[in-house]
Amino acid sequence: MAKEVYWKGNTEEQVKELDLKAFGALLPARRRRSLERGFTDAQKRFLARIDAGENNVKTHCRNLVIIPSMLGKTVRVYNGKDFVPVIITLEMLGHVIGEFAHSRKLVKHSSAGVGATRSSKAVSAR
Repeated sequence: MAKEVYWKGNTEEQVKELDLKAFGALLPARRRRSLERGFTDAQKRFLARIDAGENNVKTHCRNLVIIPSMLGKTVRVYNGKDFVPVIITLEMLGHVIGEFAHSRKLVKHSSAGVGATRSSKAVSAR
């Protein structure tokens, strides 16, 4: 038997039944305020495509709060180079889409590159 997942004490079906005002009341202040201000035009176009049932919708709106109508959808979020696929799950509600498409790579330092000076090739033993 699969483990039942809850968000703020509600199941996925209960969360999907919430309207935007009731959903906003469950969010922290910063996210609630951004929902109360309303969506931008680009966010409205994106949400209209999601509500139409489209999957794999591309977006540059990294500051869009994840709402219940997006549950179960795959969205492609721009990270500055590529569109990263993000599958929206129950635990992501109330977060911002951009949190799940990292825009910075992990820095990996290695040996000196081609054409490096002799002094930069010498690595200390410490």
